[in-house]
Amino acid sequence: MKDAPYAIDLGTTNTVVARWNNELGRPEIIRLDSICRNVVKDSAIDDSYTIPSSLFLLPPSEVYGFPFRFFFKNRQKKTGALIGSRADARDGGLFKEQYITRFKPLLGANSYRFIGKLGKWKYTPDDAARIFLNNLFSEIKETTGASLKEMTYCIPVDFYEFYRARLQHIAEGAGMKKIKTIDEPVAAALGYGLSLDDRKNILVIDFGGGTLDYALIKTEESARDQGRCTVVAKEGIPLGGNVIDGWLLQKVCEHYGYNFDTIAADPSINWWFRMLLAEACRIKESLFLKDNDTFYLLPSSILNSHGMAIPGSRENLKKTLDISKTEFAQLLETRGLYEMIDRGIDSLIARAEQKGIGEDDITDVLLVGGSTLLPGVYKLIEDRFGRDRVRAWQPFNAVAFGAAAFAAEKIYKDDHITHDYAFLTYDRESHEKEYNIIIPSGTPFPTRDDFWKRQLIPTCALGVPERLFKLVICEIGKKHAGGQEFAWDEKGKLHSLDERNQKSLVVPLNEDDPTLGFLDPPHSPGEKRARVELSFMINEDRWLCATVFDLKTGKHLFTQRPVIRLK
Repeated sequence: MKDAPYAIDLGTTNTVVARWNNELGRPEIIRLDSICRNVVKDSAIDDSYTIPSSLFLLPPSEVYGFPFRFFFKNRQKKTGALIGSRADARDGGLFKEQYITRFKPLLGANSYRFIGKLGKWKYTPDDAARIFLNNLFSEIKETTGASLKEMTYCIPVDFYEFYRARLQHIAEGAGMKKIKTIDEPVAAALGYGLSLDDRKNILVIDFGGGTLDYALIKTEESARDQGRCTVVAKEGIPLGGNVIDGWLLQKVCEHYGYNFDTIAADPSINWWFRMLLAEACRIKESLFLKDNDTFYLLPSSILNSHGMAIPGSRENLKKTLDISKTEFAQLLETRGLYEMIDRGIDSLIARAEQKGIGEDDITDVLLVGGSTLLPGVYKLIEDRFGRDRVRAWQPFNAVAFGAAAFAAEKIYKDDHITHDYAFLTYDRESHEKEYNIIIPSGTPFPTRDDFWKRQLIPTCALGVPERLFKLVICEIGKKHAGGQEFAWDEKGKLHSLDERNQKSLVVPLNEDDPTLGFLDPPHSPGEKRARVELSFMINEDRWLCATVFDLKTGKHLFTQRPVIRLK
């Protein structure tokens, strides 16, 4: 696999490298230990495979050995850099002039603005991208032994062709023979396992560290081969995880009596302000999965060793503040997060309707970006579009996975069901719950009429004749691929499905209406013979349909009745 085509998802905050693994039959994320984030023990979010999109510029004299460091010392084009976690460590949180972050958004809009400096030399976003990517290519080669003959980039739909052409030029300059690009929404669709053989209207909600972007795209068969899509409508809000961190830090400052704006503007304690923002980010991510966590104004080890003055008494700085998920959700509500998300969708739909596409015409809704894990966000989207249309289990990996599949031309050609589905019964003696799989994940649809067929005995759970034949259908969330994945229960609570938590998440889907037929005459508790013959199939619109035949009366109670829509 050394010469397998690689894909790069260059992000504003994080970058991910992926390739297709032929042995596993799926994409995989490549972990570059020297530049990826450090593993944080007991962290709620596993981002250890991500590479910070940052670089720390180095003069040629620090990069090249003798005698080249003398030949190149006055050549700016020979500037080197540390990238990723190495760059972050070298800067140490001081944000020096040679430390550059967040260069990606400027590539498509303001690529000639100076964003970094090394001595007398100044650097543009274009320079930063070239230096970052060339160093990234070197890290990939050194870690994997790959020759890197091919490279695929993920491209935001709202960037100019200059961005696409510039990244291709950088790869060509590094000696690559084949360069491909794929629009990020198309990559997300492939990463979530959607077939592009048919026309679809796909809403991609990208809620990351810097922005909240909506893109409604129309896919056609050409998208599968060219990696391009037709953008029906798009909308962007300057709201991301970094803004949420600020909201949370302001709440902490109010509690302790600090002035947030004063701390943010004071250069003498900028390091402390940055540390507080990082602590706010940690709390935010922790509350994705935990019910509460503790905010620390200053870790004791730093408090005891740091000589710079910090506002407030040392005893005050040692105090902690417990923050609950409920309080955090209330903060998001007060700040208007959910209203802004809904308003952004409304605006996008209004634009789409001008082109003849309404909200009901959207076939799938894809969530990408870490901020989609914020409390209440998934529930808001699910309530609006329905659980069957929303795909959200891999917000960090979907784009990179799809790009890797596209790079290797391993595109999904058949639509398939992505979760296991089962009906709930109870053991007659132990009364323990039992889940009977009727639709396993990976099932292509539509299926034959009797895809699953059994004869069943009504439970008569209360010891009285059973008049209603009822079955609760459940979705069983489990991992689809490598890395951390997520699922939401019926109450909208987030659960992790990563390697550290292999337990499946079972979500009942039709508890409000579980009836699949009326038994006349009723079924007696003492009757041990099968009473109904039940069969399930999936139609072309992903509806699970049930056919129920009463063996006692010889009559059909239902024929291919839609029960729930699968995904």
